[in-house]
Amino acid sequence: MHFRDSKRKVDYVLAYHYRKRVPQHQPGSASQEPMHRSASLAVVSNGETGKSRLEQQQQSCGQRVPPEQPGLLGAQVVELGPLDALEEEKRVQREEYEHNLMEAGLEIEKDVENKTQGLSFVRIHAPWHVLSREAELLKIKMPTKKMYEIKEEGGILKKLNKIWCKLTEPLQPRVPQQDNTKMKSLSYPFSREKIYLYNVKDKDTFFDNATRSRIVREILKRTPTKARNSMGISTLMANNVYDAAYPLHDGEYEGQNDEMNERKLLYREWARYGVFYKFQPIDLIRKYFGEKIGLYFAWLGLYTEFLIPSSIVGVIVFLYGCITIENDIPSKEMCDQRNAFTMCPLCDKFCDYWNLSSACATARASHLFDNPATVFFSIFMALWATMFLEQWKRLQMRLSYFWDLTGLEEEEEHPRPEYETKLLQKKLKIKNTTTENTNEKLTWRDRMPGYLANFSLILFMIMLTFSAVFGVIVYRITTAAALSFSTNETTRSNVRVTVTATAVIINLVVILILDEIYGAVAKWLTEIEVPKTEKTFEERLILKAFLLKFVNSYAPIFYVAFFKGRFVGRPGRYVYVFDGYRMEECAPGGCLMELCIQLSIIMLGKQLIQNNLFEIGIPKLKKLFRKLKDERTETKEINTNQSKDPQQWDLDYSLEPFTGLTPEYMEMIIQFGFVTLFVASFPLAPLFALLNNIIEVRLDAKKFVTELRRPDTVRAKDIGIWYNILSGIGKLSVIINAFVISVTSDFIPRLMYQYAYSQNGTMHGFINHTLSYFNVSHLKVGTQPENSPFAQDVLFCRFKDYREPPWSQNQYEFSKQYWAVLSARLAFVILFQNLVMFLSVLVDWMIPDIPKDISEQIKKEKSVLVDFFLKEEHEKLKLIESFITRDKHGHQSGTKGQRIRAASFCQFSRSLKGSLASFSSQHTEV
Repeated sequence: MHFRDSKRKVDYVLAYHYRKRVPQHQPGSASQEPMHRSASLAVVSNGETGKSRLEQQQQSCGQRVPPEQPGLLGAQVVELGPLDALEEEKRVQREEYEHNLMEAGLEIEKDVENKTQGLSFVRIHAPWHVLSREAELLKIKMPTKKMYEIKEEGGILKKLNKIWCKLTEPLQPRVPQQDNTKMKSLSYPFSREKIYLYNVKDKDTFFDNATRSRIVREILKRTPTKARNSMGISTLMANNVYDAAYPLHDGEYEGQNDEMNERKLLYREWARYGVFYKFQPIDLIRKYFGEKIGLYFAWLGLYTEFLIPSSIVGVIVFLYGCITIENDIPSKEMCDQRNAFTMCPLCDKFCDYWNLSSACATARASHLFDNPATVFFSIFMALWATMFLEQWKRLQMRLSYFWDLTGLEEEEEHPRPEYETKLLQKKLKIKNTTTENTNEKLTWRDRMPGYLANFSLILFMIMLTFSAVFGVIVYRITTAAALSFSTNETTRSNVRVTVTATAVIINLVVILILDEIYGAVAKWLTEIEVPKTEKTFEERLILKAFLLKFVNSYAPIFYVAFFKGRFVGRPGRYVYVFDGYRMEECAPGGCLMELCIQLSIIMLGKQLIQNNLFEIGIPKLKKLFRKLKDERTETKEINTNQSKDPQQWDLDYSLEPFTGLTPEYMEMIIQFGFVTLFVASFPLAPLFALLNNIIEVRLDAKKFVTELRRPDTVRAKDIGIWYNILSGIGKLSVIINAFVISVTSDFIPRLMYQYAYSQNGTMHGFINHTLSYFNVSHLKVGTQPENSPFAQDVLFCRFKDYREPPWSQNQYEFSKQYWAVLSARLAFVILFQNLVMFLSVLVDWMIPDIPKDISEQIKKEKSVLVDFFLKEEHEKLKLIESFITRDKHGHQSGTKGQRIRAASFCQFSRSLKGSLASFSSQHTEV
């Protein structure tokens, strides 16, 4: 964790692979000399050893002896090859960059390059004067000496809070808490002029490790090199000058003997599956990983907590379906053998007439998910989504207050290396063609090819998804037809189950494959757009990836919910795909049961395979591959500089680099869609999501603590564009659930029958009411069942639709009941949507975005800040005036030196009064 002097802390590490060109020597020359020379030139330091001041200055300024000087031990000049020339260029860029870093005030220690090729580390330390300067420039808020009391809510809320704290005490992680939770340190942007305001006991520990690494990262990002006009470490890494740049972890996370550090504490109390029942130590996560990652885990924790009540209600709704299944009249009528509804064949020629009672099991299972309670659950989940988003806004404001993020300004971001390269190419091109002044940025014309490629490829990818769905539909149709030809009675009786199960598994495999492809394509499409900053790049990448993955994940479910069974036609006039293959029909109990199967298998499969197996396995494979690659490229030479025990920078280099939070958010957002969009068909979705998230929290925690390099700390006051996506999914879920209930389920036809067509106001006769008659003599020639045992006895068969009977004047046309039910379906959609939207707006209005106690504390903090500054300045002024007064009256005959000192005190006093006035004028702006 420290330089070789064991005093200066390593705040950041740069890693690179080097390859040295071995010069040829004349016979008799010293063979070890080049090695000694390179070793002596490889260490760069700012005062590490006891060298003379001149030597240190030469090293810090990058003054080195050229590797080949004529007459030195007979070395011959060797002609550079292409690889050597590239390596030499990288070495020059590294030297220049490190020299510029030292000019910026950073201190550097390098490994000795005592092998022909290998891995080398550049360790960086930021001294106090650099940290204080950069903290002032970055306006980093630091705690002052002033503490003030946090006002707690009184009355019944205070008592309930105390009871809750006692009950949840076993669930709290054992991490160091603030001594007095009722007191909070007053924070203020760091200022070197007002250093006396801050509680600086030890300059080495005043800035924690996360803040130190953040400051160093800012210097690395803005430090330029002349070579290729590159700006910062991002460009150098993009050009493979450096392989990696990362802050160090706080030591090992395992081991009993080592002293406790924050990483080990996080591992024991957060990043293990054994502590899954405990709350997350959000403050410690934020302190170690930064605000952006802290907000992600806070959001994930709140989302998981909110899944608990929705899971309980979902289980109750499911149990209600189980309890009332025996009292469901329509399913009883369907299972009654005495009714003997003879149904029309399911396929042409090879399928026979069948009895509706043979679909008894499907009808009874459909009732578990298609009952009046699912309507209530859909309304509940829409309000649940609104409550969750409102609660998140409140928690976000509370965290912003306690993490001193209120008033956080957007920092100016550095351009991405790709943007700089594109801009440089544009300048060179214009310089060769014209001398006119041009804008120092890329215009929409420069980006037009990228935009066109984005539009066309995204459209192609969406069409590819639809093609995959259509391919599975064709598979279902052809497989169902093929199995119907089977001579085995068991095979023919289980056609629907076999086709549904295999088709859903194929859908899942296609979704998993396309998800990985779409993630890579979205990244490539965003890169050819050439966004200027990392924030713009991330937002555009998120939107593209979400659009593609949303369509990919939900397209098969949308098909089953809204399209399957809608375009079948009727007996005698069926709709065919290709030649002789009829479109799919829904099961006798409706498509809701199949929608439930589709949703559950895709959701559980994605969570189990993609979110868990891939997330655990892929980083381990990448780590193994990188280790094998490094071992293959490393030579077997003995590194005399390296100690037996690996250092922290070696251990961290072997970890997987952090690539951002986008994949973590994406899998949770897609899951949020499964929980809310089609919840009317699968009330157990929140329960499975909850079980997954309990594992997911610890899985992500373990990955961050043990398998990833320590990420750069990034300050953020919200979760960014993800909140807008969540809000959009919540609003879309209202519309989709309204259509699922009205179109896919039998809820509306049942209500219409009970209150409009039933003779006695009950559901008796509902099945007969929904089945239409068809005269079997009207079947097309060649489509009649072959070798039917009871074909001669069948005059009429039944099919599920609202159509006029064969003996009517308008035979097989849509009946009045069809139009009445259709009107009721549309009316329900409008009523449901407006009711739920109104209730959501009401909930939004009733719950304030900022908790009342937090808004009062923010106002109080501003007044405390003014009082604290005025008091400090006043005390300083009184102290200086007392010095001046004592100086005047101490001696009647003062010396010239004393008069000068008094004058200087008077000037200082006047300057303080001026600064006091300027502060009070500036505070009004705050």
